[in-house]
Amino acid sequence: MSRLQPSHADSVQTPTWLDISQCHVSDLARIVQTTPTQRDDCPLAGAILQGVPVYDCAGLRSVPRQALMAEWASVWADGPGVMVLQGVFDDLAVVDAATALFQALIAEGRLNGSGADHFAKPGANDRVWNALEKMCLRAPELFAAYYGNEMLALACEAWLGPAYQVTSQVNCVNPGGQAQMAHRDYHLGFYAGASAARFPAHVHKLSPLLTLQGAVAHVDMPVESGPTLYLPHSQKYLRGYLVAGHPEFQAFFDAHHVQLPLKKGDAVFFNPALMHAAGHNRSAHIHRMANLLQVSSAFGRAMESVDRVRMSQALYPALLAMQQANTLTAAGIERAIAACAEGYAFPTNLDRDPPLGGLAPASQQDLLRRALAEQWPADQLNEALLAQASKKIT
Repeated sequence: MSRLQPSHADSVQTPTWLDISQCHVSDLARIVQTTPTQRDDCPLAGAILQGVPVYDCAGLRSVPRQALMAEWASVWADGPGVMVLQGVFDDLAVVDAATALFQALIAEGRLNGSGADHFAKPGANDRVWNALEKMCLRAPELFAAYYGNEMLALACEAWLGPAYQVTSQVNCVNPGGQAQMAHRDYHLGFYAGASAARFPAHVHKLSPLLTLQGAVAHVDMPVESGPTLYLPHSQKYLRGYLVAGHPEFQAFFDAHHVQLPLKKGDAVFFNPALMHAAGHNRSAHIHRMANLLQVSSAFGRAMESVDRVRMSQALYPALLAMQQANTLTAAGIERAIAACAEGYAFPTNLDRDPPLGGLAPASQQDLLRRALAEQWPADQLNEALLAQASKKIT
């Protein structure tokens, strides 16, 4: 992968503190316009469209896992920062079933007023917060089939390693929904520029490594429906967290962004430091629904609170039945566990929860694996999960 040559502003010796007065559109332009996406840098991609590598999942399942994950990590770090995965779900019935569940949750949210979205004007879209937990509790078999997906898990692990933490928010942009302002995402992307500047430069470098952004298309998304706008390579602009909403940078984004259509069952994954924005839904009838995946490192803090004890209790009977009936592979079960349960043992109370037999206590994921291996009844696992959770309290 070609490496970015440092500009005058992003000199070889990075300053300890970043100053908004040193933010110049010319530096962003130099990065974006002089580092085109090279075909040789992503040889496993089926095509390069508007500078974005597009992968056909049907041809990737025989590729060695580490080779594929290495290429994707390089795309997000040193390349354009965004990629499209076509045909992530080879069984669209799973996507349709999830869509029906999300639509029911949206309808309930409209009735009780819980579907508000502080990222958009009222009525422009419908949002389901913590869709991960809601799916798991309402339809654990569907959850297992959806998050048992090989390509979703590979993308998460490629950027974050094992024990990643999945969260999910459904967003349905209704016809007429306006485009967003260009922005970066969680963590530092949720700070105003002056607040972000209080964090030292090395934290600006670290923040994108703690999260992976993704979205699964639940309907066909032609360009007229407003799929997300991206500025490839912009994640490499170190001062990018300071310039959200700045008119000059917004104008540059508006002039140089790219936009790719998606089909139902496709997904897009991108570095959270990439400048991006939801597009304007100019269609008359398309309700552009996506399952937004914000996946966090085990070593960071996820944006949403998720009750993973309750999720694990709900999911376990379904996994046990699917294991016994051989309707979900062992690898699929492992991926479903990864999306559901906490894979990192910390924080904990080491007086109550000592690391017996190793350097860390057992995680929630370890507990589910043991229960499935030994075919515990559900009540036994429920008690073990509650006991494990109680040990973490001071």
